Amino acid sequence: MRQIVLDTETTGLDPASGDRVIEVAAIEIFNFMPTGATYHQLVDPERDIPEEATRVHGMTAEMLRGKPLFRDIADPMLAFLGESEIIAHNAPFDFGFLDAELVRAGRPRLDRSRMVDSLALAKRRYPGLPNSLDALCRRLGVDNSMRTSHNALLDVKLLAEVFLELMGGKQPGFELAATSSRPALPGAIVVAPVARTPRPITPSPAEREAHAAFVAKRLKDPLWLTLGAALD
Repeated sequence: MRQIVLDTETTGLDPASGDRVIEVAAIEIFNFMPTGATYHQLVDPERDIPEEATRVHGMTAEMLRGKPLFRDIADPMLAFLGESEIIAHNAPFDFGFLDAELVRAGRPRLDRSRMVDSLALAKRRYPGLPNSLDALCRRLGVDNSMRTSHNALLDVKLLAEVFLELMGGKQPGFELAATSSRPALPGAIVVAPVARTPRPITPSPAEREAHAAFVAKRLKDPLWLTLGAALD
């Protein structure tokens, strides 16, 4: 199963009012394992960047002047996304901005059925608690000490770790040879399947009798005995 973890940075909060995407970053995950494949692009927004937005992500219009326009990166970005699920923190925000940019570039909107909102997942798991990316990093033991400002490439790497923890704490670089359909990544730990001989354990009549006596002494009307009698 291929999934993409994605993050964007923007000039503001509302694409309907003219705010634009200035950075897109994405990481590929296959069977809940990061593959090492990434997509990252800074974008010239063709407009100014308000000071309040610069305080969040540290980027100014001057820094982005001469970078590719979104219409120039649309096709490479879509090729990287493919048909995979797209995981983002507060995903409707990122999808809304990308949809606005894609329409402006003459491309179709992203299919919302592909959207996985890690913020919604976190709220279901930790109701009533702060579930920002920083809060989740602290709670799940993900090192975010280098995150001094919002940066799509750094944020998407942190989000990938957070998402994997939310999904059960998968460990990067560890694949089972018996179940993986992809070649192992450099440095990955590959565990070969081990042939095992079944060794059934059959209790003796004396052990069965001792167990029945123990159950009769400790439990009143054990469910499995009641069901067994009903089936008989």
